[in-house]
Amino acid sequence: MTNVTNHGFARGLDRVRLALLAGASIAAVIGAAPAWAQDTVPAPAEAPTATPAPTEVQEEENAAIVVTGVRETIQTSIQEKRNSDSIVDAVSSKEIGELPGQSVGEVIATITGASIDRSNYGPTEVSIRGLGSGLSMTTFNGREATNGSGDRAVNFGQFPSELFNAIKIYKTQQANLIEGGVAGLIELETRKPLDYKRRQLQAEIKGNYNPYQDRIAGRSPYGYRATVSYIDQFNAGSLGDIGISIGYQRNDVSDPVERFYTSSTWFTCNAAVVSTANCTEVTRQQGNAGTPYFHASNSYAYRQMITSDLRNAVFGALQWQPSPTLDINFDVQYSRRQYSEARNDFGTAEGRYNLHNVEIGDNHELLSADGSATLQTLSGLFKRDEKYLGLGGNIEWQPTDRLALTADFGYSHTKRLDITRQVRLRTDPFDIYGVRTPINNQRIPYHVDLSQSFLPVFTYDSRFDPTDYDAFSDDARLTRSQDGRDDEIYAGRLDASYKLDGFIEHVDIGARWAQRKFFGYSNDVNIDQTDPAVDRDVNLACRTPFAERSFFSDAPSPAITSYATFDVLCQFRNYLGTEDPGNSGDLRAVENADVTEQTLAGYAMATYSGHLGNIPVRGNFGVRGVHTEVTARGLRSGLDVIDNPDGTISLRENGDFTNTEIKSSSMRWLPSLNAIFDLSDKTRVRAGIYRAMSRPAPSALGAGRQITLETGTGFTSVTDAINSIIATGSPRLKPTMSWNGDLAFEYYANKDTLIAATVYYKRFTGGRIPIEADEDFLIGGENYSVPVTQTTNSKDQSDLYGLELTLSNQFTWLPHPLDGLGAKLSYNYAWSNFETQDIRYGDVVDSASGEVTPGLIPAASLSGYSKHVFSAQVFYEIGPVSLQGIYRYRSRYYQAFTSDNTQLRYVEGNDTFDVNLRYQLTKEADIRFQALNIFNEPRVEYMPVVGSTRNVEYYGPQYFLSLRLRLR
Repeated sequence: MTNVTNHGFARGLDRVRLALLAGASIAAVIGAAPAWAQDTVPAPAEAPTATPAPTEVQEEENAAIVVTGVRETIQTSIQEKRNSDSIVDAVSSKEIGELPGQSVGEVIATITGASIDRSNYGPTEVSIRGLGSGLSMTTFNGREATNGSGDRAVNFGQFPSELFNAIKIYKTQQANLIEGGVAGLIELETRKPLDYKRRQLQAEIKGNYNPYQDRIAGRSPYGYRATVSYIDQFNAGSLGDIGISIGYQRNDVSDPVERFYTSSTWFTCNAAVVSTANCTEVTRQQGNAGTPYFHASNSYAYRQMITSDLRNAVFGALQWQPSPTLDINFDVQYSRRQYSEARNDFGTAEGRYNLHNVEIGDNHELLSADGSATLQTLSGLFKRDEKYLGLGGNIEWQPTDRLALTADFGYSHTKRLDITRQVRLRTDPFDIYGVRTPINNQRIPYHVDLSQSFLPVFTYDSRFDPTDYDAFSDDARLTRSQDGRDDEIYAGRLDASYKLDGFIEHVDIGARWAQRKFFGYSNDVNIDQTDPAVDRDVNLACRTPFAERSFFSDAPSPAITSYATFDVLCQFRNYLGTEDPGNSGDLRAVENADVTEQTLAGYAMATYSGHLGNIPVRGNFGVRGVHTEVTARGLRSGLDVIDNPDGTISLRENGDFTNTEIKSSSMRWLPSLNAIFDLSDKTRVRAGIYRAMSRPAPSALGAGRQITLETGTGFTSVTDAINSIIATGSPRLKPTMSWNGDLAFEYYANKDTLIAATVYYKRFTGGRIPIEADEDFLIGGENYSVPVTQTTNSKDQSDLYGLELTLSNQFTWLPHPLDGLGAKLSYNYAWSNFETQDIRYGDVVDSASGEVTPGLIPAASLSGYSKHVFSAQVFYEIGPVSLQGIYRYRSRYYQAFTSDNTQLRYVEGNDTFDVNLRYQLTKEADIRFQALNIFNEPRVEYMPVVGSTRNVEYYGPQYFLSLRLRLR
């Protein structure tokens, strides 16, 4: 039985749990039918007219009871959807701090069709309608935002939910949106202080308990999160009205993780050849001709981590209305995250060495094997310092009753610096004292079984003890890695709106200019130490006890429980006399990305209102034109030919760089039409037809190259000595385009009840496929033409069909106290035939002949594409008590790396369950309890095919207890 099958059984149990929860919730929503029947007003026989939605002030004046808490948030979100001019889903609150989550990502995951990519420190990226984060766009107060990952997704874990009031997802495009994305546009909003209409000072202190951190000796499992916000308004007499708002949060928690991982490069090994060295690689041609093969990684390792996560965030806004016709706004957002991981790794350094007795699964995944490998322990310290600064301002001027003018400018800058220090120690025939080990060999025999579950089981020769510090005596290597990302956007826009009489209510026109600069680099310093006496002294001086008890105790199959660990800073001090030797002094490298993207866009849009027969219809139509120019700068490094004594050759990079610059441009037109049909005062149909675009990630537009040289000796030609040259970016990549159609039905029975269903269709063009093209490289003073694998746009078209469902209801018709019960269910189903090829072993196109060589690995679909996405919120409010449970599920999806994809990576489907409880002490104070990830769902990744485990992470549940004060 394969690990996929066993894991499928576990997933089956989850499906049962999901079905029970969904069934109970759906039954409860259906049970609300009496309320809908009571609240429904029969439509008159004559032509119906649209009933304007009541304003927020009217609702508050007419309401007998002031609604707060979860119910208020859902009511406000329903009203946002009802009032929108296109197909929109939202979560919104009148009050700061009421959105249901620790971060913006957790809040977005409660919106219909949205799903999150979760890691140990919370949600990082969001997919809409089963489409990856690269196919959507996120804006802060209408402005594009940067990030530190090299793509266009926003790291939502960087921003606290407490400082936002509303989050919207535009599912359909309209001309005045900033290139809304193939999947949609996520808009984060902070409320303007003058709109708030009252003073408020709010403070919250939240304590955190992390059970996984409690397993680590000498570490406190407790952390905290403190938030304070202030909103006020002032009348400055002849100067008009002034409003200010400011919020600050400090987050100091731990995020421990238990991890099993492999290398990020996998090979296809010849199953018919038993090699006493690294396995023999199979080419596409050989595999297609019938040569049996399996997928194997270069290395396997367990990781125990001790983490620290400190985040500070400040959000502020200033609003000035010197007159009723002039509104001036300025806002700023700043966030800094300082994150560290003390890493202790153990595993095989040679995952492809001497493999025999191999069992292979249906997907060519390795199920079990015997082998021998050098085992190693790695001590590391990873530190990340990421800063985000966003600021902007706009002026809204209404010179006449019909004309409104708006000018807006924005700046967004993210700077991320990662520094990793690591020391490697390996096994040897001799221990640190020069005594022969019982095995008397550098390589230790082992057996690996990958069929029990998604977590492989390693069994080592009984003569080897992983906890024996003396056994790790060889190949000491100190590595200092530095990775930097710098992403910066300047943007400005001008908009004008003119009111008309008649069918066309008003016309909007506008223009936008933006410049994005992205620079990414990597720099490694490797220092090898070969003196056995020094190795022995450092080994003895820097030993540490294994820090964590019950290591991997929650895993479904046995795992190693402890191994020899060392203090990495102690090792650096004793080996080098310093804890940080610094970078190489030259950050240039052929892999670096240096991209400038210039965008000029303009639009025209008309908003209309009229009748189609007896049915009121309104909406908008327009077109947006987007011109993009990309300039990518890169380096090319020469290679020296080294003559070996036996007459063979080897290659070595010589650091002699030459500059290269590649330019590319595109022009895209994005027409859109949105229509809203008000069938009655409670029933609405929406339709949208539009063209959308999603740009490639900035890092995918770089001009870098990754040169992999063959290891070993015996090469007789230059081409034999080059393993591969792969482009780390493709500046000529064009946006992915799609034609889209959406049709939505919405029924608003009352303020608490919504039934909505949307069907949608997308036809894609401009997908991506690997190609091989010859490039010239200077090797040994001569030019050689070498094939380089890179990504280009495919001419193939592909489709996506989808269905969204939303059910929301408060059971106010039930007898007290059951009238405090409510639920919201969201489900999205998507099907697509889009294909993403593995660059190493997928289909490849010869750029000269156009001939396609079939790959050895099946194509994946869209990055982030999950066929099923489901969320359920069930809440109960009675008096001062509020209870809420939030369940989220998404099925398996393919996820590309942040740079241009080289090998396919799949993330196993997962579900999470969070609980929120609140008790209102007084009108000004409440106590809250939150429990996150109660199921302790692991993150499981496969590469390059499903069933071939690449990564497993457990990070446990987290608990929060807070006290909040709100003064008005």
